[in-house]
Amino acid sequence: LCLCDDGNYRESRWFTEWDPTRGLEEHSLPGMIVAVTGQQSIPFGIAAIPTADTVVGTETCEELFTPKSPHIAMSLDGVEIIANGSGSHHRLRMLDQRLDLLRGATQKSGGLYLYANQRGCDGGRLYYDGCALIALNGKVLAQGEQFALGDVEVITASVDLEHVRSYRGAVPSRSRQAASAPAYPRVAGAANFAIGTDAIAPAGANTQKRARLMSESKPISLRLHTPEEEISFGPSCYLWDYLRRSGANGYFLPLSGGADSSSTAALVGIMCQQVAAAARAGNEQVISDARRIAGQGADWKPTDDKEFCKLIMHTSFMGTKNSSTETRDRAALLAKEIGAYHAPGIIDPMIEAILKVFKIFTGGEEPKYLKQGGSHAEDVALQNIQARSRMVLSYLLAQLLPWVRGKKGFLLVLGSANVDEALRGYMTKYDCSSADINPIGGVSKGDLQRL
Repeated sequence: LCLCDDGNYRESRWFTEWDPTRGLEEHSLPGMIVAVTGQQSIPFGIAAIPTADTVVGTETCEELFTPKSPHIAMSLDGVEIIANGSGSHHRLRMLDQRLDLLRGATQKSGGLYLYANQRGCDGGRLYYDGCALIALNGKVLAQGEQFALGDVEVITASVDLEHVRSYRGAVPSRSRQAASAPAYPRVAGAANFAIGTDAIAPAGANTQKRARLMSESKPISLRLHTPEEEISFGPSCYLWDYLRRSGANGYFLPLSGGADSSSTAALVGIMCQQVAAAARAGNEQVISDARRIAGQGADWKPTDDKEFCKLIMHTSFMGTKNSSTETRDRAALLAKEIGAYHAPGIIDPMIEAILKVFKIFTGGEEPKYLKQGGSHAEDVALQNIQARSRMVLSYLLAQLLPWVRGKKGFLLVLGSANVDEALRGYMTKYDCSSADINPIGGVSKGDLQRL
């Protein structure tokens, strides 16, 4: 058994790996479970589950990625169906890697692989992108959605397990290795795993229906997104799942009209498009969550993405006397394009007030910009005042804009600092890099430009 202890995961903080040399142990069940099931104990350990017609095994998310994956030893010991309940988070091209591993696992060893993956965010920085998969002998038979708002998705495939047996039997070297492979302990399962043809479609059923239900699933063409689509859909799905779990009533974004804040605004616009599409498709969970977040009645549905965006997304161009008309107009145009509630303004009075307080503390000293004859330190400090003033004002607006609009609740502040700025330290501390959520915090500047 292998636990994941790299990257974002520290599973050994919570669990201890089971030593397979211990075999199976009989584990006494708690009284509350005994009262429900009538079962006193259960075998505990690593084992396969034989039925009358096949053998089922499992491996963990991490084990699929390890060099000595359990599915190899299990397949050599006659396990035909391998299930993996995974918690694999989204990062660019990660689905490609999962597909390569799944196809490679079943192409070399033969077998039927059932892969399920968590969907949504867990309250932290990660988004789990789902995309359940069913693979048979190196071919994918079914694929779930990689980015979707539904909590649960079920995919199915009809498989003749004789294909596994003939596939494995056609390779003599594999059979010789199987003959000397160590045996997995067995825990008897259901009497019959597969479904007979009469159970699938009784003889009296409609002929066409019977033929359709009894037909085997064929390999499919895989659906893979471009990197730009992944950047669009991954963070936007995360934004929705975080928002609906947070208790907030929307988002606030200081929108400068530059590439970074515009990318963040676009991701919220994409989120609203996904919500509207799910509502039109009849997703009651999405409709219910959207009503609660937007403060709308029981008859309202978020089928119009711009209407929904107007209710939950708030932007503000926080300009100064030095701001260009071009960036101000760009911010207003983008806010209109996605449907956001836009509140532009000038922050010069805030900056002037801070400088007045500074003069009180320093006996009348007044810093100047470089072009006014000031030093580099003065120039940087004055620029930082603007950036940090926007952060303070952002949180004030996030708390009170719902009240201004006659609503209840609060907003989450969105950041717009890309990963290159964080890695190089090229940013002002406590400016737009300080926020409740930064959806582009893991995206490089080059990827944002392509987005």
